[in-house]
Amino acid sequence: MKPDRQTLKEKFLQGALGITLTSIAIGFILGAVTLLVAGFNPLEAYWIILKGIFSRPKYISYVIIYATPLIITGLSVAFALRTGLFNIGAEGQYIMGAMAAAAAGYFFKLPIGVHAIVAVGLAVMVAAIWGGIAGYLKARFGVNEVIATIMLNWTALYLSNFAVTLSAFGRQGTGKTFAVQPTAQIDILGHWKRSAEGITFLRGHPMLWDVLKSPVNLGFVFALLLAALVWYVLNKTTLGYELRAVGHNPHAAEAGGIDVRKSMVTSMVIAGGLAGAAGAFQVLGVSRRIATLAAMEGYGFDGIAVALIGNNTGPGCVFAGLLFGALKYGGSKIQDAMDAPTEVINIMIGTIIIFVAMPKLIRLLLNLKKNRRAA
Repeated sequence: MKPDRQTLKEKFLQGALGITLTSIAIGFILGAVTLLVAGFNPLEAYWIILKGIFSRPKYISYVIIYATPLIITGLSVAFALRTGLFNIGAEGQYIMGAMAAAAAGYFFKLPIGVHAIVAVGLAVMVAAIWGGIAGYLKARFGVNEVIATIMLNWTALYLSNFAVTLSAFGRQGTGKTFAVQPTAQIDILGHWKRSAEGITFLRGHPMLWDVLKSPVNLGFVFALLLAALVWYVLNKTTLGYELRAVGHNPHAAEAGGIDVRKSMVTSMVIAGGLAGAAGAFQVLGVSRRIATLAAMEGYGFDGIAVALIGNNTGPGCVFAGLLFGALKYGGSKIQDAMDAPTEVINIMIGTIIIFVAMPKLIRLLLNLKKNRRAA
């Protein structure tokens, strides 16, 4: 029995999950070393982060809010990677989706419920077209999708900044667009919790009141549904099989009768639509408007890290997004509590990504103990 247990342990440690967990542990260790070198107590810092995540219901809801766009942009990048493409343009697709949702949410006059569906649908469509441009350039002219999507990221950023300056769309001098109409918003109990009746009820239920103080919305629910949908499409449908076949070996896929060029465009269209949905949920559920950006917000770029840590799977992106959301929100507490630099969180995240991207090194580290015993 003992050899069997050892074999199972080795399989777990050297599998994708074991490598990811080891990388996360190394990230926390390096973060602790950085704090020590800077003159701070890492145990105190990590305790503050934990309290900043779990000590109040409001904090947990903020972690989920932070995680939602990261999960969905992670799904966008993961979908493309599973089909052999590197969608580094999730940031631009996110911006295009956010801009389309803000426009639909402000200009359209529709009933509650229908308005949000139309706004999200338009955002997905616009971002899907934006992603499809890179896919078409790749399929038709052989333009590397990394180069194309990087250029499209900047185009999307400046298009968004230009839209904010339009007098019909944005309040001049504020650098922001008008807020989306209440009928398009997807926050939970948004109108009721601000009414006299809602305030009276919530005062008698402090835990619920604490949660509803944050802009909690339906975005996380849709993120979970999208994660399940991505898993299903990739693993249980003919389309997913064809896309993955092209990703594994485009020449063999073409020999098997699969239209490789069409698959490239389709993959980028779907990936773009996913990133656009992240932008839509963020606008309709949290910010309710878009603003002039001096630099990109980074949701799409963080999505790359989420996809890598989540092993390019739907469930993996959910857990990786929640981890990132927790680190980003909880990590911000250490600066106020002990004047420690919040850049430590970025160091931890960067370290995790580096080691996830080097599975052979992780396997070598995990095998050191075994090799010593053998020696």
